[in-house]
Amino acid sequence: MARDRTQDEDYLTPLRRLILSVLVLVLFAIFLVWRIDSPRVERFRAQVIDRVVPQMDWAMAPVTGAVNLVRDFQSYQRIVQQNQELRRELQQMKAWKEAALQLEQENARLLDLNNVQLDPRLTYITGVVMADAGSPYRQSVLLNIGARDGIVDGWAAMDGIGLVGRISGVGQKISRVILLTDTSSRMPVTIQPSGQTAMVVGDNTAAPALDFIEDPDLVRPGDRVVSSGDGGVFPAGLLVGQVAEDKQGRMRVRLAADYERLEFLRVLRHLGTEKLSQPGGLILPEPGPLQGPLLQPEVPLAAGGVDG
Repeated sequence: MARDRTQDEDYLTPLRRLILSVLVLVLFAIFLVWRIDSPRVERFRAQVIDRVVPQMDWAMAPVTGAVNLVRDFQSYQRIVQQNQELRRELQQMKAWKEAALQLEQENARLLDLNNVQLDPRLTYITGVVMADAGSPYRQSVLLNIGARDGIVDGWAAMDGIGLVGRISGVGQKISRVILLTDTSSRMPVTIQPSGQTAMVVGDNTAAPALDFIEDPDLVRPGDRVVSSGDGGVFPAGLLVGQVAEDKQGRMRVRLAADYERLEFLRVLRHLGTEKLSQPGGLILPEPGPLQGPLLQPEVPLAAGGVDG
């Protein structure tokens, strides 16, 4: 026997309308409860939230998972971007490495062609930093080497990379090193590659000032600063640091030595440069005991003539 579909449709339509009406009334009632400002209604809302919300974790799980998925996707995008940036930086570093190797080989060839002879007298003795004798007005350190080790006042001290200061005060077992940052420190330097001469003046800051520059227009931040050897206190060619510019536009030196961790210092035995008393001796050798003068002075004749 066939079913009468018209009767089913007549039965479902009123049921749908009833369910929709009840749902609208329930939602309207919830809206009113949530909008009423009353202490009793507030307590009722708190009880409803305490009972319903803890049991709704299962309903929030898909939303939480979707949010975490979006965050993970964004983090993956950032990781991909960082990976691409690192690859580009790696390529640049490879190019710089290749350029450095080429410069190193070229420097070795030039040294071999020029037959450069380094000063064999420039040796060093290593000492341990015992204490920091610095103050707001003086910056210095103490070493456990002194006169018994052959230390002489004025010798340069390095940390293995850059110049730290000079010996100023020698005891039998200890010596004091005045740092380049001290206000009493003055050091002549050469700025490379321009070859400009200047003076590193300590002012109790981590980056001492660079004054008396020969031609400031030829000096750029990042230029290499080495000792010039003028004055005979420091040997020439010791690394001091790099040129930097502060906020006021003044040139300073970013020191190569690590002043935060001074544990061992190398004191260079600098015996000084050879003094030239007779500049002509560089060209003509001094006459020996058997060599007479090159030109004999004329002997004046006597007034009475020469006897036969």
